[in-house]
Amino acid sequence: MSTSFPAPVQRGRPSNVLASLERTRLGLGRLIASAFAAVAPATVVFGGATGGWAVTGVVQMPLAYVAVAVVLAVFSVGYVAMSRQIVNAGAFYSYITAGLGRIPGVAAAMTALQAYTVMQIGLAGGFGYGMHQTLLAFGHDVPWWLLSGVACVVVAVLGLLRVDLSGTILAVFLAAELVIVLVFAAVHIAHPAGGVTTFDALSPAHLSFAGMAVAACVTIAGYVGFESAPVYSEEARDASRTVPRATFITLLVAMVVYAVGSWAMADAAGPGQVVGLAATHFSELPFVLAKPYLGEVWLDAGHILFSTSLFAAMLSFHNTAARYTFALGRERVLPSAFERFNGAGAPVWGSVTQTLLATAAVVLFAAQGWDPFLVLFFAGTVLGGFGVLLLMTVTSVAVLRYFARQRPRRDNFGAWATVVAPVLSAVLLAVVTVLTVWHFDLLVGVPATSAWRYTLPASFAVAAVVGVARAVYLRSMRPSAYAGIGQGAPDLGTAIALATAAPAGPIGATGPGEMTGRGR
Repeated sequence: MSTSFPAPVQRGRPSNVLASLERTRLGLGRLIASAFAAVAPATVVFGGATGGWAVTGVVQMPLAYVAVAVVLAVFSVGYVAMSRQIVNAGAFYSYITAGLGRIPGVAAAMTALQAYTVMQIGLAGGFGYGMHQTLLAFGHDVPWWLLSGVACVVVAVLGLLRVDLSGTILAVFLAAELVIVLVFAAVHIAHPAGGVTTFDALSPAHLSFAGMAVAACVTIAGYVGFESAPVYSEEARDASRTVPRATFITLLVAMVVYAVGSWAMADAAGPGQVVGLAATHFSELPFVLAKPYLGEVWLDAGHILFSTSLFAAMLSFHNTAARYTFALGRERVLPSAFERFNGAGAPVWGSVTQTLLATAAVVLFAAQGWDPFLVLFFAGTVLGGFGVLLLMTVTSVAVLRYFARQRPRRDNFGAWATVVAPVLSAVLLAVVTVLTVWHFDLLVGVPATSAWRYTLPASFAVAAVVGVARAVYLRSMRPSAYAGIGQGAPDLGTAIALATAAPAGPIGATGPGEMTGRGR
């Protein structure tokens, strides 16, 4: 593995770049589990699709899941090519730095932190709402905010334990929720509305361009997390192979599950009624449709696994955001305290910060009496998905420019991965980005005249400006830290060699060693 910058020069102490997370803990299975838990099949099919129908009024949500997956597959070609070149827990950040320079890279880092943090906070609200509904089914009325708070505490504990333990927990949840989604899909397919199976929800025949655009904007949020495998590249075994495989496998399986699960629900409800039913029942729609044909055990299991799906996604995004924070602390973009990791190899202050932010959001929503499903969960995850959409668009351009300047590496990967796919994905994702901004009022359920339709997406511009300001400050006041931006972790052999050659001292000690580097 190599980065786009030369190795740090040691002068008196190890470079801050040597601080890296526990190596080789995650194999392909746990990588897939971590990424797939973030995309959360039960959450998307039971919550995302139903919320999408209710908010947009577009029947063809299943078709949108297929179309968006194709676009993301094209994006992933260049994205995983970069993952084979650069090992860094801050994936988008490091790739954009390598392709476009340090200042755009730090702007991307702040955008990524906001996006993943908002996703985690939204999922905390979704978990509280989902578990509240589950306990109601058992005759217990527990406030959603209390349940969300408990989830924040449990995630905080797991976030500080070994990442392979989290991967195992996520794998168990994932297997169970895949089974329940497929069981409900089978029941829905076996009992179509009016006794006649239709494929209207998968047909573009009666779908306008505006309708497809709105549906695509909603469904892209359901895939956020599939791209998270490179975030674990420092902790993966044989990352050059397992990270790309985990990315494509997660995307493919998610597409099939989303499309089949949502189409089956639309077929059971009836294409003409699914929007109205979704607006009435929200995430309870799959249960309402299956109740006449499934026993209480299956319905209870479905409610429980919908809630655990939200919890698993929350844990996955918590880990992702914590690792981004770690990468930025290691390179002094954020204060050096954020590079601290504990004996389990988990980033300490990145994890603690995520817990505090999620808890604060839950307290605020509870105090104000705001809706935990449509506002905190649905609008929050759509907003987070929009941030990741921005990052993917810019990353496509960064991939193109990186390989344009790295001719030998471009030749190794071929024109499809280094030129054609990045250009296609940049254009397609830019179109979706513009349409998302245009229809943002529909996506977050506010009036067309509401200021929120502009201020929410504009918040990412604020994050980017903060990143630019931080990078300019480092360039002027701390040039050695500025030179280390985007370097990431060297490969294991390099790390050992540098650590052995350098004078003894704690890895990640305050103040980086002098480094050389190129780029802006």
